[in-house]
Amino acid sequence: MTTRSGRPTRESRRKDEQPDDDFSFKKVFGSLTSLPRVMRLVWSANPLLTAGLALLNILRGITPAITITISQLVIDSVLLGIRTHSINPIWLPVILQLLVGVADRLLTTLSNIDQQLLQEHVSNRIQLQILEKSNTLDLSFFEDPEFYDRLRHAADESTYKPVSMISDTFGLGRTFITLFSMLFLLFQLSWWLAIVALIIPIPSFIASSRYGWIGYQRMRRQSPERRQMQYFTRIMTIDDYNKEIKLFNLGNFFIERCKSLMEKFYDENKKVLIPRYMIGFFWAAVTVGANSAIYLYIALQAVFGSITLGQLTKFTQATVQAGTNFQSVLDGFSSTYENNLFVSTLFEFLEYTPKIVSPTNPTSIDPSTNIKGLSVEFRNVSFTYPEKSEPALKNISFKINTGEAIALVGRNGAGKTTLVKLLTRLYDPDEGEIFVNGHNIKEYDLEELREQVGVIFQDYVRYNMKANENIGMGRVAEIENAPLINEAAQKSGADTVIEKLEEGYESMLGRWFDKGVQLSGGEWQKVALARAFIRDARILVLDEPTSALDPQAEYDVFSRFRQLTEGKTAIFISHRFSTVRLADRIFVIEQGILRENGSHKELMDLNGRYAELFNLQAEAYR
Repeated sequence: MTTRSGRPTRESRRKDEQPDDDFSFKKVFGSLTSLPRVMRLVWSANPLLTAGLALLNILRGITPAITITISQLVIDSVLLGIRTHSINPIWLPVILQLLVGVADRLLTTLSNIDQQLLQEHVSNRIQLQILEKSNTLDLSFFEDPEFYDRLRHAADESTYKPVSMISDTFGLGRTFITLFSMLFLLFQLSWWLAIVALIIPIPSFIASSRYGWIGYQRMRRQSPERRQMQYFTRIMTIDDYNKEIKLFNLGNFFIERCKSLMEKFYDENKKVLIPRYMIGFFWAAVTVGANSAIYLYIALQAVFGSITLGQLTKFTQATVQAGTNFQSVLDGFSSTYENNLFVSTLFEFLEYTPKIVSPTNPTSIDPSTNIKGLSVEFRNVSFTYPEKSEPALKNISFKINTGEAIALVGRNGAGKTTLVKLLTRLYDPDEGEIFVNGHNIKEYDLEELREQVGVIFQDYVRYNMKANENIGMGRVAEIENAPLINEAAQKSGADTVIEKLEEGYESMLGRWFDKGVQLSGGEWQKVALARAFIRDARILVLDEPTSALDPQAEYDVFSRFRQLTEGKTAIFISHRFSTVRLADRIFVIEQGILRENGSHKELMDLNGRYAELFNLQAEAYR
């Protein structure tokens, strides 16, 4: 079951995304099947560093067996020197031990450097992939809390987990090489020593894998509340909220909320952490006891003359190394499984697909320069927001002629902004069709369609960037075009605001960065309006962006707006009827239905809903 946006419904997603309650070791070893996909991701970030990390791990896998063998040679050479009263037998083994030790240190250092650099490359690549994917997704995704959980998982965990996973895999290969070389050495003494060395780490591996799965389950379960805690932290540290928090004395309230969540997470983590490490300690103690028994056996072999002192050293070290490396092999599987659980959230996020896309062979919008505006037509359009049961629009039909100015009026939530979202294909209607210049908007390329529609919403963005950049965002290709930016600022009245600033159009707006200047609500709105004017779109929409202006300032803005959009198609939404009168026609929207349609005079003569609302507002000013 899916929504119109191409995503599963919330009910089906809750079922699909529920962490698997059944832990099994088949899944632990099965996680290796995801390695090729992770490898492709890491390889694409930097092939040279990935190959280098693999080679370094192979070389590091060989050095332990060489080191142990040389240790035997050193001890036996010392004993020979003692018997012959000569230091000559000692030189070569000692020099070899020095060279191998330095080489091992060098390989470890190069491996650490390689992994850190590769981590940086992969982290940057994944962050870009997340941004690129987010840029393609429909607006409906960003209005879904479960989407944000996956987005946070992908951004927080997956930037470093892929390299950890590949590094662990290469380390697994290195450990296998070391393990087999140690088993080969142990078989020279007794085959059962090798078997015991392999059996000892298994219980610890079982416990580690299970607790890794429990940790992942806990992360998925805590995710919504952790996101809530991040939200509380954000509103306590961002200037947009600071005034109200202080005036309403909300600081302690949010701090207590954060503290409560922190304590909850601490208690939940403690319940897992303590048993995990205590069980780990128990099996480590068992391993130490088993190794001590093996040491005793090997020591007795040396006492009874079955092996030399050098061989005693070699076999005891080989026993430790075999057990340690087999433990590392098992831990490698466990770590790969745990990393795979987290990396899977990245691949799940990257598999999101938008439904609102451009057609394969899009129709071009009429490029005629002598026609400034575009016609707009809604035919029997109905729409319901995802997860809502009540339609936002019900069977809406109307036509806006080329160059006509239309005002939309109605209560908040009546469906006015929804019309604009459908026109710009932020959503697609459930029923009916929308036409621009006689063609269904689904026939147009998305970018081309949106370039032809300039919209400033009531909740416009205040970019903490320079003043000229704030305006240039409306037409990013011209963001360096100072004359064009100045012209747009003059049209909106933002020029008088910006010219008062110390650095003019180069002034940083907002308080987030050095030398930032905070504007008033009305001043920010003029800057936002300049973004609409610089767009040079053929359909211009102002969705209550002047609500912070006084009635006279708003009237002046819309009067200028009508002059500047002459010949273009203009749509504006306002609750002030003195402004609405400037439109050629007025649409009255109520509960998602187009109730009335006509000029101010026609609607007043009709003496219907518009006349009632107009007279109510006029009465307030008497």
